[in-house]
Formats: sequence, C-alpha cells, structure tokens
Amino acid sequence: MDTIFALSSGQPPAAIAVLRISGSGASAALQALAGALPQARHASLRVLRDAAGSILDRALILWFPGPNTATGEDLAELHLHGGRAVIAGVEAALGTLPGLRRAEPGEFTRRAFANGCIDLAEAEGLADLLEAETELQRRAALEMAGGLLSRRVASWRDRVLLLSAQVEAVLDFADEDDVAALPAEFTAEIAKLAGEIREALNAPHAETLREGFRVVLAGPPNAGKSTLFNVLVESEAAITAPSAGTTRDVLVRPVSLGGVPFSFVDTAGLRDEGVGEIEAIGIARAQAELDRADLVLWLGPEGHGPAGAWEVEAQIDLPDHEKKSAPRHRLSAVSGAGLAALKQDLVVLAREAMPKPGQAALNARQRGLLGDAVAALEWAGREADPLLLAEQLRIARASFDRLIGRAATEDMLDMLFGRFCIGK
Repeated sequence: MDTIFALSSGQPPAAIAVLRISGSGASAALQALAGALPQARHASLRVLRDAAGSILDRALILWFPGPNTATGEDLAELHLHGGRAVIAGVEAALGTLPGLRRAEPGEFTRRAFANGCIDLAEAEGLADLLEAETELQRRAALEMAGGLLSRRVASWRDRVLLLSAQVEAVLDFADEDDVAALPAEFTAEIAKLAGEIREALNAPHAETLREGFRVVLAGPPNAGKSTLFNVLVESEAAITAPSAGTTRDVLVRPVSLGGVPFSFVDTAGLRDEGVGEIEAIGIARAQAELDRADLVLWLGPEGHGPAGAWEVEAQIDLPDHEKKSAPRHRLSAVSGAGLAALKQDLVVLAREAMPKPGQAALNARQRGLLGDAVAALEWAGREADPLLLAEQLRIARASFDRLIGRAATEDMLDMLFGRFCIGK
C-alpha cells in the first residue's frame, strides 16, 4: 500500500503547518528529509533538506511507529512554518520519494477504519465533528466519535449473540431434555431488546442537529415575514417592500441562537387572488415548506395557520396592524420590541428537539439499519420454528455489523470518507 502525505492543518499562510505522513514508507521519508529518526513519540527540532541538500525548513518532527497510531500504520508529523512556499517545498520533496503520494480526501481516516482503529459509526461522528458549527453539534458529534453508539450497538449485538446460542443449543441437542426448550425468559429478553432499540430510534435525529431546527415564517403578503426573517438571521437576506408578492421563492439561512443551530425559512405570501404564474410557484413552494417545518411562525389571520403553529402578532409598531386575541408573541421587527422573548422561546423549544447529553443522534443510515434489526427481533419474538428464529436473529446481528462497518460496501465508504478534507 502506498505511503500518503498531506497537510492536516488549516490553509496557509499560518503560524504552524502540520504535515502528516502515513504508511510503511513514513520512516524512510522522515529520514530522507531529517537525516535520522527521532525518539518515538518525542518532538525533535531538525533541519529538513531536499534530495539536493537544500534547506527546506527548521521544523519540529515526530515519529509514531505503528500500529498504535491514529491510522494504525507508521506515522510521521512535520510541524513546519506555515508559509505557502515552505509547505510547497516540503510537499515537492516528499513527492519525489519512491512509494509516496498525496492523500485523497478522508484517506487518513479511512485507513484508521480499515486498520480497526475506529469503526464506521465513530468515523461518521468524526465527520460531523469536523463540520460542527454550534456547541450542541460539537458535543453530540464528539460523543459519537468517542464511541457512544458503537458501545451501545456492541452491547445489543452481544445480547443477540447469546440468544442465538440458546437457539443453536435447541437445534443441536433437541434430543436432550435439559436443553430441548428455550428458557422461559427468552421471548421477554427479545422484547426488551427491541424496546431499547425503538427508544433509540425515537430520539432526535442527526439531521435535525446537523441542518438546524427548521423554523418557517408564513402568512399573507405584507405580514412582516421578510422583515422578521432579516432580523432573526441578522442579515438583509430577504428583499422587503410595501408591494405584495415581493418574496417569490423560499429563502433559507442557517444561524445559531444560544448555541442551538436553526434554519430560518422565509416564504412567499399566501393568497388566492391576483396571483401571477411566478408568484403561484412561490406559493406552492411555501406550502411545501409548511410540511417540512419543525415549527411555523404564523403571521397571518389568527386561527388560519397550520396546526401547531405559533401565533405571532407582528408589526405592533404600526397603528393599523392586525391584532390577535391570544398570540404567543407580540413583536416589532423594526423597533425590536418582543424579539428577545421570541428568540428565547425558540431556543427553549429547539433544545428539547435536540439530542440530550448521552443520547445518540442517529443519521438516516443508522436508523435504517436499526429499524431492520427491530423488525427482525419482532419477527423472532413471534416465531416458534427454531430454524426461522435463528435466521431472524442472524439478520439482526448482520444489521448491527453493517452499522459499525463490519460489513460495508465500497460505494458507501467512498461517500462517507469523501466528506473529509484532504489531510484527515
């Protein structure tokens, strides 16, 4: 297998640039540049030279012999001065060495997975950690990368394996009275295990955490939606004007409030009369957004919004604004009255929809596989034939194996590790 190298720190220029080398040729590459290997796992200041003997940089170097490394292979790090020319010179020197090549996106992490340093669920958590923009996203991704889900799945798999062993005993020794029947608690244990997995499936989804709590602003034209939207996202993202139908399309902006990720959605004004072809398309898209929303802020006539929407009496700074008898919030996006209370209320609600500490946020792939496991366990709980029962338990184990990557397709791995940057 080729030895790979890549810049693992941020884009230059920077104070320090960390360049990683992983593979069987890492020690030879380090010796070629630095003259000799330093003591393992100790930083050493060395002069780096190219093949012609020209000085490239004075850098800290570290040597990590495998397999106890981040990738499970021999690994070297060069802590360089972070100028573009320095980095380019060192990379060029490495590129001339036999057996070395530049890493592809996610290749360091993929090698860690292939060498058993991390499993697939942990790799997905690491990918989310690299993309985290809020405290909630960081905390949830860190728990997944640290093996929160993997440990839980391993425990479920061990319990299914024990159940399978009991079934195999019945199949292999049916002629012996002491093992001819399954234990009395066998079916109850299957039901308990299926219940635990269903509870995990009912937890908030990773997509909600990753994309943000989706809040849609809806109502008729000139209800103040776009003005409120601009204030909430702290940007003049939406065009505002007195004329009806100014907003023709859906506008989505991510923003963090109180460390919680949100996606605010501005929509076309909802009306039935005097609608042109383009505006009608915008209204249809607005209606679709109402179905996708985690919450709708309804700025229209009281009681006319979708079920579960928050009634908002907007534009209270205008003397002729439409009053509501029991709004959840009264506000003015122009003067700022009532906005702090709305934001705080949104944060409280969204936090309830986000994963709690110690709770795994499952993505669509993980939910699908755990759903398959639950279906197999439920079938097993109703099955009297030991052969069919054993097959359903095998299906449940196979779902767990695919979740943590014991059985994974190359296409799926390519898609996952393609999310990573070059040097990760």
